[in-house]
Amino acid sequence: MNPKSRSSLSRLAMGLVLAGVSQLALAQGAFAEDVRQITPLDKGWSFEKGDVPGAETQAVSPAGWSPVDLPHSFDATDPDNGVHSYRGPAWYRRTVRLDTVKAGQRLYLEFDGAALNTDVWLNGVHIGRHEGGFARFRFDVTDQAHAGDNLLAVKVDNALNPGVAPLGGDFTVFGGLYRSVRLVATRDVHLDMLDDGGPGVYFDASDISAQSAQLHWKLRVANDRARETHVRVVVRLYDAQHHLVETVAHRVNAQSQAVTPVSLNATLPHPHLWQGVPDPYLYQSEVEIDGPDGQALDALTVPVGVRDIRLDPNRGVLLNGQVYKVHGVDLHQSQRPGHGPAVGEAEMDQDFAILQDLGVTGLRLVHYQHPQHTYDLADRGGVLLSTEIPLNSVTNGSDAFLENTRQQLRELIKQNYNHPSVMTWGVGNELFKSDEASERLLNEMQKTARALDPTRPTTYAACCGTATAPQATHTDIIGFNIYDGWYGGEFADMGPWLDKSHGEIPARAMGISEYGAGASVQQEEDPPARPKTNSHWHPEQYQALYHEAAWRQIEARPYLWGSFIWVAFDMPSDGRNEGDRPNFNDKGLVTYDRLTRKDAFYWYQANWSSKPMLYITSRRFTQRTAPTTAIKIYSNQTKVRLTLNGADLGERPHHRRHQRRRRHAGERYGGLDAVCSAGCCGGAGGGPSASMSMAIRQIARDGDPRANFA
Repeated sequence: MNPKSRSSLSRLAMGLVLAGVSQLALAQGAFAEDVRQITPLDKGWSFEKGDVPGAETQAVSPAGWSPVDLPHSFDATDPDNGVHSYRGPAWYRRTVRLDTVKAGQRLYLEFDGAALNTDVWLNGVHIGRHEGGFARFRFDVTDQAHAGDNLLAVKVDNALNPGVAPLGGDFTVFGGLYRSVRLVATRDVHLDMLDDGGPGVYFDASDISAQSAQLHWKLRVANDRARETHVRVVVRLYDAQHHLVETVAHRVNAQSQAVTPVSLNATLPHPHLWQGVPDPYLYQSEVEIDGPDGQALDALTVPVGVRDIRLDPNRGVLLNGQVYKVHGVDLHQSQRPGHGPAVGEAEMDQDFAILQDLGVTGLRLVHYQHPQHTYDLADRGGVLLSTEIPLNSVTNGSDAFLENTRQQLRELIKQNYNHPSVMTWGVGNELFKSDEASERLLNEMQKTARALDPTRPTTYAACCGTATAPQATHTDIIGFNIYDGWYGGEFADMGPWLDKSHGEIPARAMGISEYGAGASVQQEEDPPARPKTNSHWHPEQYQALYHEAAWRQIEARPYLWGSFIWVAFDMPSDGRNEGDRPNFNDKGLVTYDRLTRKDAFYWYQANWSSKPMLYITSRRFTQRTAPTTAIKIYSNQTKVRLTLNGADLGERPHHRRHQRRRRHAGERYGGLDAVCSAGCCGGAGGGPSASMSMAIRQIARDGDPRANFA
């Protein structure tokens, strides 16, 4: 990697060398929002799939290349077409026109993400290489840029690289410039732009109570001038109504051609705490660097939340001292048919709205760093996050792979340090081998994470072993991937295994990082037989039964710090061949196109959401031949009333056990089984006590009873 594209860990480990920070009673002043100049570079690219020697120079013409805009993925349609995804190189080129390059200005190319390995040239000069497909990265191009037209060439290669994570995993590694690119212009004294893609300012709070909170800012002031510069660093904290509530400043001698660490501290009286979903309160932290003449040299706004999170082995998550139930899903980055992960904020907003409708309080972001907008949505929505690096399934003992995973962990932590929603750092998932190489790797990830952020616990998603297996012992807390009733075992095995594991590690917080079962909305069987997991028959009803059994056992165990369903949405997984199509994992609660919510989605909505809801299951099973139809309803209401073709079948209260009522045996349409269970007419969401009506249409053809549920 080009040295300009990264900052060493040792520079961060220098610590905060400035003491005696003073609070100053400063006038609010105008915030210098226009100090940085940002030029989007998403439009007007030329693209060519495959390798093109010399494509970084003007000698190679892009005539015949395809015009594309970003975000773009060059294998986005492969899963839709049922073929293995392309893994190899591709080229992107465009012209960047600069009217002028000012003296005292620094220019940075900023990539929000490119998969998997990226080489960048500007005007034929190799600027640098970034290895890793999911984090933001930057290159300093000041010395290569000039006024007029500049040729920007980018080679992206998503081929398997033994020195770059991930080496395995149950998901498709798409390729391309699938997130935005921009040019950022700063002054020559600025917040560090080369700190592993981080913002150069890092916030946390301590000693939090209703009366006060101690606030801490750590800044990295970069001085690219040839001389030492005296600057003043100012932080202004605004509440949600943009009222100034705190100001703190410090004068700094910024060393020439170096990064100077700065520490600022303040006491905030009567803080408005970030309280998760009920009250995700955010302050705005405006950071400014002023020159000797008082002119703003750099400025940045960072939303922050004041909260205290602790994980207790017996009580789970304590948010600001109170037990806070964390339940949700495993979430891959937003994807869509025809686009793969090359989507925008609108698609991320849609995904988050679906999950809020489900009633999640937490998300596990798998199996890599997600776009910044996802973390912003979690901050604003009060959803707690576990977020992780792509150390997945396969590793090797090479120093190159170790350094790359360490780099990706640094990027994950620094780029997301300021998000109050981030609860844990994940250092890996389901490594297949428990050997010296994997033990060394997990040890190093633990050390790196704790050195960068001692305020948040680390976790690991363990599978297929005991709670005391070597791979499950490295991190502060632990999550387990459990699939009893799907890949093996029975529904009822989950609870006893959890209790046994809790007894083996009583002083360590444990959760469920994955559980789930496959389902196709095109395959219906009621009641369902247990399907073979690798078969092409995954009836939707079996997934619902799986989750009914799983959630009852999870809900009964308050010691779990969190539980996450695999997975939120059906997702591409190159190499799978099961369910209703190849190259997909169909364990989602919602289909890949986001158009259909499976029955199991509504089971959890009935248990998690406070919004009144009622849902008739098996509604896609429209061609029935059995003389008796069981009607199962999920609702968070205390009572449900049933009508069939206008006939009132009565009201059912919420019960923990199934209740049945049969129509008269001589009736034309046969019997009707009305089924109510936990989540059917009641659940953890607990809506208002009110009866609701439901109409069931039954259509008979040629005397054969067939049900069509509206």
